[in-house]
Amino acid sequence: MTLPSLSSDLTTNQPIDQETTSDLVGVIETVIASLDSGQTAMVNHSEEGYLWKFKYGTVEVFVQITGLSEDDTLMVWAAVLKLPAKDEPKLMRQLLEKNWSDTLEARFGIVNNEVVVVTNRSIADLSPSELSRTITIVATIADESDEPLIAEFGT
Repeated sequence: MTLPSLSSDLTTNQPIDQETTSDLVGVIETVIASLDSGQTAMVNHSEEGYLWKFKYGTVEVFVQITGLSEDDTLMVWAAVLKLPAKDEPKLMRQLLEKNWSDTLEARFGIVNNEVVVVTNRSIADLSPSELSRTITIVATIADESDEPLIAEFGT
């Protein structure tokens, strides 16, 4: 798997602490801007937090934070295949094997009758470089996986 290069200003290893959590939104938007293949990024800010959506290659990637305190969470996901699918037992085995060997901090899962690539974690001690890596990993794995999965298992 090849990850796109990101600008060096996103690779500091300083954690995002309470004094700089407002920078978290800026870091997310910078990362999304560097990955967004069609200038399609959108954001929704509500009482439940922030939700971004952008296009990376052939997939739509979602980034959500539930708020800006250390107790809040970051979730990144992208759908790669609609269910039901052909030969679901083979598909499930393949996804579990990929979860073991190919997904780094992300994983394949199922939500709303779709196979997704997803990762989530607390925003406590989240560094800009880790945030960048998290979004990039999900976007890259999803973009590299969707077309082969659809070709083999799509209905």
